[in-house]
Amino acid sequence: MNPQLRLLEALLFASAEPLDARSLAARLGQGADVDALLGELAAHYAERGINLVCTGGRWSFRTAPDLAEKLRVDAEVQRKLSRATVETLAIIAYHQPVTRAEIESIRGVATSKGTLDILMEAGWIRPGKRRETPGRPLTWITTDGFLDHFGLESLRDLPNLEDLKASGLLDSRPVLAAVGGGEGLPAREEEG
Repeated sequence: MNPQLRLLEALLFASAEPLDARSLAARLGQGADVDALLGELAAHYAERGINLVCTGGRWSFRTAPDLAEKLRVDAEVQRKLSRATVETLAIIAYHQPVTRAEIESIRGVATSKGTLDILMEAGWIRPGKRRETPGRPLTWITTDGFLDHFGLESLRDLPNLEDLKASGLLDSRPVLAAVGGGEGLPAREEEG
C-alpha cells in the first residue's frame, strides 16, 4: 500500500475533527496529490462499515448510512430545543447570511438573545460579516458543525419545499388565498 495513503488514513482516523485538504497536504508533504489520495481512500471505504465523507470541505470517517439504524442507541435527551429555537435555526439555514432583524421579520416576533446563544453553544451557528448598511448589523450563518450534525455535505442538501411536503412535514394541500371571502369561499378570520 502507498505510504502516503496509509498516512492519510491514519491522520483521518486519529483526528477528533474533520480535516481539510490543505491541512492534510501539509502533513503528507510536498508532491502529495491529496485529491487523488482522498478519492482512492473514499473508493476503498465506499462499501465498508465506515465511509470517508466530505462535509463542508472537510474530510472524516463516518458510519455507513445504511448501518445507522442498527447502531442507534436510544438515550434520553437532556434538553429539547424550543419551537422558537428550531424556527430560528431553519431561518438562518435557509436565508443566511441573515440579521437578527430579518429573523424577527420572518418569524413575526422578537428573537431573544438566549435563542441565538443556544444555537451558538450547540456549534450550529456563528456570527458572519457585518452588513454594509446603517448600524452595520451582524449577520448569522450556519457552521460546519451544523452540516455535520444534520448529515449534510453542503447547504445545497437542505430539503426543498417539495421534499418537505413529500416527507409529511408540510401540508401538501394548496393554500386558498381568499382574504375577504370570495364566491363559495368563507371569509378568513384573523388569528388572535
